[in-house]
This record gives sequence, structure tokens and C-alpha cells, in this order.
Amino acid sequence: MSEYLPSLAGGMLIGLSAVMLLLLNGRIAGISGIVGRLAQSVGLTTNLAFVLGLLLGPLVYLLSFGGWPTVEITAGWPLIIVAGLLVGFGSRMGSGCTSGHGVLGLARLSPRSMVAVATFLTSGVAALAILRSFGL
Repeated sequence: MSEYLPSLAGGMLIGLSAVMLLLLNGRIAGISGIVGRLAQSVGLTTNLAFVLGLLLGPLVYLLSFGGWPTVEITAGWPLIIVAGLLVGFGSRMGSGCTSGHGVLGLARLSPRSMVAVATFLTSGVAALAILRSFGL
């Protein structure tokens, strides 16, 4: 059970931060929107605090659990770059990203978010199937 503690704690912190941002500022905690507003210097203090919190999260993990999480990325840089560009394009096209639609959109029973999350999941399964068929 203890191997699931970091994931449980992380999920609870994501939910808590999303709820606090919604209740205290009336904003949805969608990372693509927050970073976009930060780049446009809109709501600078709140958006900067949120992004800094994301960047400092690994340090909190290190202090809490005494080591860095094990991360293994087996894909090459070209695939990682293409995937990042597709995620960015998709989040603009879908009017939000997985965090905004998946965490708060579903909790608010937003029909648009339900469609978006179903599309995210279906696309992810299809992409995995295609990549595995090519041995990637």
C-alpha cells in the first residue's frame, strides 16, 4: 500500500489546488490556460504562483519521501517533441487541457469536458496502439 502513497498524495494536492483556485479566484486550474495567461501577463501574481508551485513540487517530493521519483523515458527526442507539439495544438483546439477538463470540468459535470476527456482517452489508446504496432 505504501507504494501508492506518493500518487495518492499528489492526486489529493492537485484536487486541493484546483478547488482552491476555483473557490478563491473563480478560475479553472487548466495548466494550458494558466501558462497562456502568464505569457500574456494577465493575472500575473496568481498564475505565476501556480506555475512556481508546479515547479517546486518535485522539491517537496524530495523532502517528503527522501528521494526523487524514478522516471524512465524510453522515447527519443524527436517523438517527445512531436508529442509535445500535438498536445499543445490539441489543448488550444479543445479549449483546454486534460487538467482543466479532467479535474474540474468533469467535477462540474460540463458536457464539453466530458466529450474532451473521452476524446483524450480515445486518442491516447489509439496512439499507443499505433506506436506499438510499429514497435515503438
